Amino acid sequence: MPVVIVDGKEVEIGANERLNGIQVARRVGAEVPHYCWHPGLSVVASCRMCLVECGQKDAATGKIAMQPRLVPACQTPAKDGTVFVTNSQKVIDARAMVEEDLLLRHPVDCPICDKAGECSLQDYHFEHGRESRRADIQPFTSRRRDLGDTVTLFVDRCVMCTRCVRFTREISGTSELMVINRGAHEEIDVFRYENGEIHFPLENKLSGNVCDLCPVGALGDKDFLYKQRVWFMKSHDNVCAGCSTGCSIKVEENQDHVYRLKPRENPHINTWWMCDEGRYDWKHVHDPNRLLELRRKSTTSSNGDYSNLDWHLLPAELDKSLKAAGKLGVVLSPHLTVEEAYLLAKYVRGLDPNAVVAMGPIPVEGKDEKFKNGFVIHSEKCPNRRGVEAVAAYFAGKLISWEDFLNDQAASLGGVWISGGYKSAWHTDADAAKLAGVKTLVVHDCFASPLWNAATFQLPGGTFAEREGSYVNYQDRLQSFRWAIRAPAGVKVEGQLFWQLTGGSGLFRAKQVLADVSREIGYFSAAMGDIPEVGVDLKVNQLAAAGQQLAGAAT
Repeated sequence: MPVVIVDGKEVEIGANERLNGIQVARRVGAEVPHYCWHPGLSVVASCRMCLVECGQKDAATGKIAMQPRLVPACQTPAKDGTVFVTNSQKVIDARAMVEEDLLLRHPVDCPICDKAGECSLQDYHFEHGRESRRADIQPFTSRRRDLGDTVTLFVDRCVMCTRCVRFTREISGTSELMVINRGAHEEIDVFRYENGEIHFPLENKLSGNVCDLCPVGALGDKDFLYKQRVWFMKSHDNVCAGCSTGCSIKVEENQDHVYRLKPRENPHINTWWMCDEGRYDWKHVHDPNRLLELRRKSTTSSNGDYSNLDWHLLPAELDKSLKAAGKLGVVLSPHLTVEEAYLLAKYVRGLDPNAVVAMGPIPVEGKDEKFKNGFVIHSEKCPNRRGVEAVAAYFAGKLISWEDFLNDQAASLGGVWISGGYKSAWHTDADAAKLAGVKTLVVHDCFASPLWNAATFQLPGGTFAEREGSYVNYQDRLQSFRWAIRAPAGVKVEGQLFWQLTGGSGLFRAKQVLADVSREIGYFSAAMGDIPEVGVDLKVNQLAAAGQQLAGAAT
């Protein structure tokens, strides 16, 4: 195995690994500062913050020959016998000079900069900069200009790392950004007319990623600008519910209010990126039109009045009403988690062993959009079709679609439970009319709809940020997550209610339910045990079983 020496420590790397000086230094706990290098982009070695000493150890004699000059660690491959020194006085002085140079032209406007608290320039100045400033502080112009609908540029803050330019060329493939002028006058910009108006704006569907990539706050996200200081927010690992890609994300909130979503690294799904559709499409979480009252249709009034109901009285009311309704049916939304779908189907089947179990409508918009680096925004706008389909098929024996349920099953049912959770209209008045004969109609949803208005029980439900459980994306990769914010007053998130209805004690425990699901349903068997941050591939066991069958057939 190749052996690399970092700061006097030997570290083995894989024979086929392609690491640079920054990556191999991390193996021994040494963090090499950098601005322009990013593992998802090409290497340009322009910022010079990652300068290190480098040499080569002679395998025969054991002697080490060091290069006379410092080299950028991002551009230097780690090979057998390569020697890196990341903490010598020569390296420390070089980093201090780079920091000093950058701060000559960078405004010290941290009190109003959105990046303050997560800014590499700020952090590196304290870790690697000089103790005192040797230049006079000149007033800065704080020039700002728009690059598109979602991103704004604070020109003076830019350190010309060009991560954003490379992103639009190598990842989105749209090339809106470029470097104008030369030398000390270099600036990032988009293509403009002579009068300064934007001719070719930054408006690709991955454009929000350039704000994440910017290490110093030069690129600001207009949606987040001046909304919150980053040190006030808490960050929670979660999964994007915008489409079936299921990007790994972080939900960042303060006092149960979501302020932004950011991508979380997952090499199996989204690497370091997420689309703008998922990034900004969370406003329904705090929509003033969300349903917040648990209500039941009056059994005495002739005009269909509703009265409020307490959550602790609901289980008994539901049991009584559904048992008296006759044959039951349940519609599982693709917005439910695996655990929620399983508990709901289990509850309804507990009341009626022959209850119909069907899938809710699958929202589809347009066609899949694929970008230069392979990132895909799927047209299927729900996070868990695969997982809920597997649960529905387990209970029903076959998959019953929403259309088949309405046309072939609804008329024969006395009680129906419908779970929603969609962000926009997902059924019509005509669909609701097909369930007009149902004696007990339970609708669990976030926003009013024709079915909600016809329901016997109106149950306000939770959004993705308030849920806990697991989603299965289009690749059959299961990811588990915990809730990021508490649901608004009046709402009981689906998992908590279903846990109570199925006899669970204490608080809802998604991990325990997933263990039950993994034992009972073969499709989920790979999810037994702890789920890593990057999720588990549910196809692993299926492929192994298929291989064993083929081997058995061959013998």
